Amino acid sequence: MRDATLSGQRPRVLPRPVIGDSWGRMILGGVDPDHDFRSRLLNEEELEQRRRASPLVDILPVLRNALVSVADAAQHIMVVCDAEGRVLWREGSSAVLRKADSLGFELGADWGESVVGTNGIGTPLVVRRPVQVFSAEHFVQTHHPWTCTGAPVTDPRDGRLLGVVDVSGPLQTMHPATLALVDSVAKLAEARLRERHVSALERLRAVAAPVLARLDGRALAVDVHGWTAAVTGMPPADRLALPKSFGVGRTWLPSLGSCRVEPLPGGWLLRLEEPGDTPEPVAATRLVLDVSSPRRWTLAVLGGARDWTHELSPRHAELLYLLSAHRTGRTASDLADEMFGDPARTVTVRAELSRVRRYLGGLLAHRPYRFQEGVEVEVVLPECPVDLLPHSGAPTVREARSVAEP
Repeated sequence: MRDATLSGQRPRVLPRPVIGDSWGRMILGGVDPDHDFRSRLLNEEELEQRRRASPLVDILPVLRNALVSVADAAQHIMVVCDAEGRVLWREGSSAVLRKADSLGFELGADWGESVVGTNGIGTPLVVRRPVQVFSAEHFVQTHHPWTCTGAPVTDPRDGRLLGVVDVSGPLQTMHPATLALVDSVAKLAEARLRERHVSALERLRAVAAPVLARLDGRALAVDVHGWTAAVTGMPPADRLALPKSFGVGRTWLPSLGSCRVEPLPGGWLLRLEEPGDTPEPVAATRLVLDVSSPRRWTLAVLGGARDWTHELSPRHAELLYLLSAHRTGRTASDLADEMFGDPARTVTVRAELSRVRRYLGGLLAHRPYRFQEGVEVEVVLPECPVDLLPHSGAPTVREARSVAEP
């Protein structure tokens, strides 16, 4: 398959879609299939700095307890990387660690897909789901004696990609069940992060409750990610979508209107201003959906009381792109069919669009779902179409990506 693909021919048997898509990105990106050219290693100071800053350090014991003994017994190693594909930790079989050194699979190395080709670290970072890369499925030939299995770890508070946990080793000893094991451990790690988040909200609630009890009117306390810890004078909501530029002072949010923001330990106090206290804000007139990066997407709301930018989750970036491609609107069934190939999955679509409306407010209409008339929508696309939402399997997105496929 690989030889035919590299020679520009159609393979007699096609590779798995996740591998074929990755090979297409590598060919267009100019990655050398025969030689492994890599970027500079992090020095010790840079490595320690990244380790301390990474939220993964808090769940490292979970990963070690679940994977290191298994990896060691199976002649494999466990590798933990950050969201850029830099190797932060690795443990397991000493013999395999030595082999990894000879391959450049070292602490501080960059194993992003654009650097070393299709692999069990860089590819899960791009597609945002677990991937096992077996032998010659690796784009670079020097990696063929290995099989790598990686699963992304995301922050349950905001969906931000934190990194990848990977189990790698000689192809002869890899077991097919490794993919399920690594995926389960990544989900266990995310559950532990969720527990820590709940504890942090409880601490914020203990601080905010007596403050809110002394206030008249409507107010709420949220953490820095917008999760609600306490509320008074209004119905509770699980989470408030906060713009990227957010801080102390007066602000305006689509879901709340005008409010004053004050700091709290671990979060913010938002005091809503009543109608008549301030003039009504001018409605936004322009939205800029930026999907030019393969791993980070934003929505800028411009022309209102205050311009602001919101970082999007993979699912919301996909939904908003699909709506931008169909300005007349799409029903929940249409979007479910477009995203999942199953028009019955409307509950998932409606739930996600309900979350989108928390930060877009009335700018997103429904029945059918669409951007309001009169709102200008600009979509910033990647220079190379193959980098358009690489995690998405929606037919509209895949068709847009296929423009650049060899």
